[in-house]
Amino acid sequence: MDFSIYFRPSERFGQSRPEWPAHSLGDNTLFHTRGGMPSVEGMQVAILGVLDDPGHAKPRGCVDAPDAIREELYRLYLPAGRVNIVDLGDLHPGHTAQDTQHALAETLAELIRMNIVPIVLGGGQGHTYTQYLAYEKLERTANLVCVDARFDLGEPGQALADTSYLSHIVLRQPNYLFNYSNLGYQTYLVDQPGIELMDRLFFDVHRLGELRSTMADAEPVMRNADTVSVDLSSVRRADAPGTTRPGPNGFHGEEICQIMRYAGVSEKITSVALYELDPHRDPDGATAQLAAQMVWCFLDGFRSRTNDLPWLDRKRFTRFRVPIKGHEQELVFYKSSVSDRWWMDVPYKAEQEARFERHHLVPCAYSDYQLACREEVPDRWWRTFQKLA
Repeated sequence: MDFSIYFRPSERFGQSRPEWPAHSLGDNTLFHTRGGMPSVEGMQVAILGVLDDPGHAKPRGCVDAPDAIREELYRLYLPAGRVNIVDLGDLHPGHTAQDTQHALAETLAELIRMNIVPIVLGGGQGHTYTQYLAYEKLERTANLVCVDARFDLGEPGQALADTSYLSHIVLRQPNYLFNYSNLGYQTYLVDQPGIELMDRLFFDVHRLGELRSTMADAEPVMRNADTVSVDLSSVRRADAPGTTRPGPNGFHGEEICQIMRYAGVSEKITSVALYELDPHRDPDGATAQLAAQMVWCFLDGFRSRTNDLPWLDRKRFTRFRVPIKGHEQELVFYKSSVSDRWWMDVPYKAEQEARFERHHLVPCAYSDYQLACREEVPDRWWRTFQKLA
């Protein structure tokens, strides 16, 4: 695929390359410039900007976010261990919203086929729907994780936007969404019917207060994701004032960076996007700095990946079988001898093997195994079993 047909060099960094410090990310990244698009062969991560805001006739300030993040990102020093990075530049806005959507989905799908992880610097969060379309093009059932204070279901019949993308994903047919997880929803920003819908669909949602008390609970959620969408408005105003909807409560800066490192370590995640940064509300660049540090934490986790997946090599795992009184199925757990991480094996119908072969081994925590040993079925096991059935 010729990526240059969809992308143009970054306005700020694609004309003449700044003199980045030695050992910085900028000094070790290949850039799309006026001289041409670099080869992506051998690259592990591709950074791309999206200057688009679905659902808003008058684009908001978030369309200027990519270069604001790049300004801070490329000054940072490389994490330990090299990661091969290419910056494709910014996506050409299409003649219509559908043209832009098609170009982005095609790009993401091709990068994923090439085992290159795209990091999207947006733009409006409505493009979470476009992230989903990339997996539809690959005909791959996917798990979506959104770090967001809201569910963004929107109103019935509402056009695609940052406040309604999830309903467009859920209602699309044929549907390739296996699971949706939310990290950090704030109950006073979510109506009760929305919470009940999440429960009926067996989706996995985590309140901000509960998650902040045990941040490690975010790790199995990220380990189960294929694609991640981050609304920077999920970070509290004190740490991220330059967002489209800043609020007094949310994740702290170090917490959102920890979540991004969990995403980086997850071998299953094949695309990530950061949305809703508004540089016009960020005069001192604090939010752009935080977004850059979030990308750095993802890269730091990424270089630590070890292909630690039970379906690739079960010889590296210890199997534990736990009978549950009054339950037809015994619960099967796998523990990695490399990382000490845990998975649950959830049974499914043999005729559905092709579709669900990547989803029946569910990342979990040691506490889930302890719960099973007390003859209680973990909530994640039960929710997955319902979807597989």
